Amino acid sequence: MSPCNRRSIRLTLTAALALSLSACGGDEVKYEPRPAYTGPKANLPPVPNVPKKPIKQGDSYTIWGASYSLRSRVHKKDVAGKKITLTGYIVKTNITDAPACAVHKGGKADPPDCKAPVPAFWIADAKDAKIEDSIKVMGWASNFAQIYDAIKEYDGPKKPLRDGEQDEGYTDTFWGVKIPDPLPAVGAKVAVSGTYSTTFTQSSTGAEADPFMGLMAYQEMKELEPAPELATLPGVKRKAR
Repeated sequence: MSPCNRRSIRLTLTAALALSLSACGGDEVKYEPRPAYTGPKANLPPVPNVPKKPIKQGDSYTIWGASYSLRSRVHKKDVAGKKITLTGYIVKTNITDAPACAVHKGGKADPPDCKAPVPAFWIADAKDAKIEDSIKVMGWASNFAQIYDAIKEYDGPKKPLRDGEQDEGYTDTFWGVKIPDPLPAVGAKVAVSGTYSTTFTQSSTGAEADPFMGLMAYQEMKELEPAPELATLPGVKRKAR
């Protein structure tokens, strides 16, 4: 077959195919808008009303504000490992739970089988807050014997002070920190300053960690509202003030 005949056959087939497609096309379908869905609506719960809690009160952090900042990727750098002040209510202490084997004068070692925790107290934003919503404070006394000696000094006769002198209180012989007077007591509102972090490493029994609420390594405390009663150790009577 000659090249001219092949070309003629291709043109004929192309034309026939075009006519076939044109014959099968039909009219173009027009778009008709449909009404919106009117069936039953989903029964969704209302959006929860999350209360806006303050992060700070002046220059002092609230307990919620400090713990929230510690867990925040944005604000963690503002509080983690930094010296801050927390203001709140003391909701628990372990002073009254001190084992009898640890309640004695300083300079005397606890018996080998005596299991005594590090003295601590917990502060929260409200007097009736749960312990899991509080921040644990340690570092204000190395053991209960130091608290025993502090009570004897705080309740004993006061030394006369010269002009300009201040009562330095009782200093922990191991940690070199002034044990607070009054001692931490449940119900008191306090402002506690110290280093805030997820861990406390001063204890000789090992480090303690709390990545959720954090831990405060104590430096100083101011009592803003007194507790109903003075704190004391088991079996140790306090002098009324």
